[in-house]
Amino acid sequence: MKTDKIWGCTEPLIVTPLFEMHRLTIKPGFRCSLHVHRFKWNAFYVGYGKLFLDLLSNDMGGAVTVEELDIGGFTTIAPGVHHQFRTDVDGPLTSALEMYYTGPLSEDIVRRNVGGPM
Repeated sequence: MKTDKIWGCTEPLIVTPLFEMHRLTIKPGFRCSLHVHRFKWNAFYVGYGKLFLDLLSNDMGGAVTVEELDIGGFTTIAPGVHHQFRTDVDGPLTSALEMYYTGPLSEDIVRRNVGGPM
């Protein structure tokens, strides 16, 4: 079910206890709140438009790093990093996938062989 936000809307596509994926539609010239996830990783994949991520450093100076993602761009943000996403004022409506996940999933695989050519 889509949820309207001041910056556009979000629609949950997959929701499980360890992983979530939402489709974001972000209006030109808008941004979400500056926020932090205490335990979850956050990832973004841009399907259409351009997305900017403002990442606030954890040091006392609080410097902002800007990451720019074009169509097909992907990035992850670690837990504990304050961030916000935004779009160009003159840009198109932006469509992106936002994912939330926890760290232990990467340790989940148990291989029975090495794989390789048949």
